Amino acid sequence: MASDLMSDGATSRTERAAQRIAELVHDREPGARLGTKGELRELCGVSVGTFNEALRVVQARGLVVVRPGPGGGLFAAEQSPMVRLGNSVLAIDADASSVAEAVRIRDALDPLLIADAAWHSSPADIAGYRKQIAAMSEAVDAVDPDAFMRANWRLHELFAEVNPSTVLRPIYMGLIEMIKGHTVAVLPADDQPITEVMSDRYRIHAGLVDAIADRDNELLDDLIRQHSVKHD
Repeated sequence: MASDLMSDGATSRTERAAQRIAELVHDREPGARLGTKGELRELCGVSVGTFNEALRVVQARGLVVVRPGPGGGLFAAEQSPMVRLGNSVLAIDADASSVAEAVRIRDALDPLLIADAAWHSSPADIAGYRKQIAAMSEAVDAVDPDAFMRANWRLHELFAEVNPSTVLRPIYMGLIEMIKGHTVAVLPADDQPITEVMSDRYRIHAGLVDAIADRDNELLDDLIRQHSVKHD
């Protein structure tokens, strides 16, 4: 479960190895050779299994490419434009300023959208929310930020789908489609480990769904404030 993530030594080793590879990427030009898998595994000081998992993580984040054959190995990937999203960064394939503007507007609409969900969600709607919360938990356990963000976006889409406003709902859904349609990968921002970011966001979103289900307006207001700080 997500609550057990931070005590999992294997996960910590995987994240540390992924971070070490990311540091190498940041020190090199795009397309630069980082070394062979064996060389980088020795540098990270981890087992083959842990290194392979770390490699999967950095590939999912769009940081490295693996080339087989003579002269192959790991290479720094060409970096996509970046847009900040709370404690994460989105690597995108489109104009960064347009996507950043879509993120900013979506962030401003989130508190209203979530508050309305507490009034308009049926038991079936809440069951749908909990399905996405479960998917987010699985992504935390797998240290898969891309899967986590997909479940996160789908949860917010479900909040929008129950909203009766013929103005708010289509605007919000259009913003989500624009953001996720141009996102290549989800990367950590600053120095906070991605595992901590995901665990914290999971906690907030699981709490939001519980508060919506219980119609607990006081708790919902507090969690909406926390959610607004995280911007996701």
